[in-house]
Amino acid sequence: MTPRFRRPGRTGRVAAVLAAVLLAAAAPAAAADTDAPGSRAPALPLRVATYNIHAGAGQDQVFGLDRTAAALRGLRADVIGLQEVDVHWGARSDFVDEARALAAKLRMRVFFAPVYDLEPATPDGERRQFGVAVLSRYPVLHAENHEITRLSTQTPDPVPAPGPGFAEVVVDVRGAHVHVYSTHLDYRADPSVRAAQVADMLAVLAADRGPKILVGDFNAEASAPELAPLWGALRDAAPGGGGTFPAVDPAKRIDLVTVSPDIGVTGARAVATEASDHRPVVADLTVHRRGR
Repeated sequence: MTPRFRRPGRTGRVAAVLAAVLLAAAAPAAAADTDAPGSRAPALPLRVATYNIHAGAGQDQVFGLDRTAAALRGLRADVIGLQEVDVHWGARSDFVDEARALAAKLRMRVFFAPVYDLEPATPDGERRQFGVAVLSRYPVLHAENHEITRLSTQTPDPVPAPGPGFAEVVVDVRGAHVHVYSTHLDYRADPSVRAAQVADMLAVLAADRGPKILVGDFNAEASAPELAPLWGALRDAAPGGGGTFPAVDPAKRIDLVTVSPDIGVTGARAVATEASDHRPVVADLTVHRRGR
């Protein structure tokens, strides 16, 4: 869903940007060693999570990035897709580069993919950005900020147009090259923009080979008609994992971890926390070294 504070203004077109490797990766979380269907390669455990961090504000609307980091740390995930990430955005998040700050606190690598990229608030300030990110304990071999259809939240009479903010990273999981994508789909009741975004994302995924994991805030439940095309290429990792929005007494499951057929799922669930207005979802997966 959208933040309850004001959203950024206009969409900026940005090229693919690689974030620096910040710190050495920690040991990956353990999972059951089971094979994906049809594979003879050894199964490698991979714990993946998705979390809309509400720009670092909790369900109580109070900004606190240490609280966000603690919630993320508790997931013990190897790779985490984040949504609603501020980078020098404004007073609501103390002009912090949340992507790098969280990576430093968690000792993980980070790639940030801005949806919005605006001029600095002051002449000597940093560019103001808002978007999605991926944190990883594993080496990042490639990262790209793809465009998908977007509809401005501030422009009068906006029309759907391509815009950045669909993050892709390729992580090296002990020899398995896994594509991980973090997305944040349109929040409006009209599903037409989300339907276009689904088509755009599937086109990006179709161009890639190997195991694929798509996570994010879809602003629609898995059963929504506009998400139906996803289920030809992917499957929902946590169909019984519990609601994710709002964080207190969730009524909807709109934050999803989805995987390609060559990835095994050994468990998945939403995690109760009030560090955001959403709950995170964590999934224990298995991948194979044949993926490239």
